[in-house]
Amino acid sequence: MTEALMSLLFIGIDPNTGDKQSPTVWVDQEKQELVFQGWKPDSELKAECAAFQVPGHAQGIPESEAVIRIPARMVHMIREACDAVERTDI
Repeated sequence: MTEALMSLLFIGIDPNTGDKQSPTVWVDQEKQELVFQGWKPDSELKAECAAFQVPGHAQGIPESEAVIRIPARMVHMIREACDAVERTDI
């Protein structure tokens, strides 16, 4: 169910959401990046992510980054996006 729009290749949208919610997966073909639209985390999850420590990295969530939530039922779309971003013929 892929469709290209400029450099974005639409992979899929959560089929279980209504018209007011839309976790979505795209591939930016020009930048070779996966692009996700998802739900904002609640304050507890955001705080937990911000407190997570990885050696050699600053703690917290930089202003240029965001934590999002995507339902597990979209895993097949994420796999498709991973395959698409690695392809050179599209």
